[in-house]
Amino acid sequence: MTSFETSPQLNVWRALLALAVVFVMLATTGWTALRGQREAGPLQASLSAWEHGRIGGHRLPDPDEGPARLAGFFASLTARQRAGLAHSYPLAVGNMNGAPVDLRYRANRIALKQQREVEKKRMHDSRLSPAGQQQAGRRMHRYESLMSGGRQILAFDPDGSGRIAEAFGDLAGADRISVVVPGVDTDLLTFQRTNRRYTAPVGMAEALYAAERTESPTTRTAVIAWADYTAPSGLGVDAATAMRAEDGAVRLNALLRALPGSTPVTMFCHSYGSVLCGVAAHAMPPRVADIAVAASPGMRASQASRLGTRARVWAMRDASDWIQDVPYLEVGGLGHGADPVSAAFGARVLSARDAEGHAGYFEPGTDSLRNLADIGVGAYDAVRCAHDDEGCRADLSGTTTAGRA
Repeated sequence: MTSFETSPQLNVWRALLALAVVFVMLATTGWTALRGQREAGPLQASLSAWEHGRIGGHRLPDPDEGPARLAGFFASLTARQRAGLAHSYPLAVGNMNGAPVDLRYRANRIALKQQREVEKKRMHDSRLSPAGQQQAGRRMHRYESLMSGGRQILAFDPDGSGRIAEAFGDLAGADRISVVVPGVDTDLLTFQRTNRRYTAPVGMAEALYAAERTESPTTRTAVIAWADYTAPSGLGVDAATAMRAEDGAVRLNALLRALPGSTPVTMFCHSYGSVLCGVAAHAMPPRVADIAVAASPGMRASQASRLGTRARVWAMRDASDWIQDVPYLEVGGLGHGADPVSAAFGARVLSARDAEGHAGYFEPGTDSLRNLADIGVGAYDAVRCAHDDEGCRADLSGTTTAGRA
């Protein structure tokens, strides 16, 4: 690489070019594209029905009440009453923070079955184009997959491109909980992949769950693949702003506050998911002990200390990741701020050796995945830093004996 390629002038030119592209897109699509609203979908219909429902002669509680009050409500019911609510209002219960996680899993299986039938009919709907019928078939098969093998679907919204979250392991009995937050182009159909398996949220979470058990077999872990937000589609306007991240941050923190128990939680945020985690950081509950970002375009902060969290902040980036070429700045709401792996940002910078590009951080056998797993189980003494500096390992308390052979 030549000195010109790393010059400040070139970085400024990249920034100006990126901003110009964004402004052209805004001029041609209009700001209204950012603020369009959908009509009420199946989830909202289920919530509306819940709001008019009754049990034992009493009205059902406000679904927006705090998770503690909702948890108390469900605890006051019999098993039969809880099952009845899951059958009557599957999407409402399946997405209700405060409902027992096992009940949410049950409700979402019911909701998935119902939506599978909807898409099965749409496959043969003559009013749809062949492409529309094919899309209905893809969604039907995805719902069938999500219903199979006792999968633990923690959140499910079929509206639009869809939102979903899945848990691996026992959330209620875990010693440590990890949450994987993915980036752009994440929806129901891309939630898992057969090819390039570990680039999709399900594959990321499965790889992390397996690696955590390898790094610390005695630690009871649980991992959530969290795609319960509307991610940007591609690298357009939405990806250049924090709008999707701001909406997602509210949803993410609502889930975090409702997780069972009080065990430590670690956030693993990839690409645009790190923007969301940066926006959410100041309101995360105290049990969030670590926030680790990979392939980050920025966290909407100039320094880690300005994220407003007491959690340890970790960052990694593979040397071949194209994200390093984005302009790390924020101007008028465009761009996501400082580079999280820069010394000035102040994160603990981890080795991402063998990650191979933007989507390879959860690939089994990589330094990046081993480092993420060590953080997930609290084995801070085993992490491998990108540089030999004191900042990466400073003030690490609560280390475990878990580590690498």
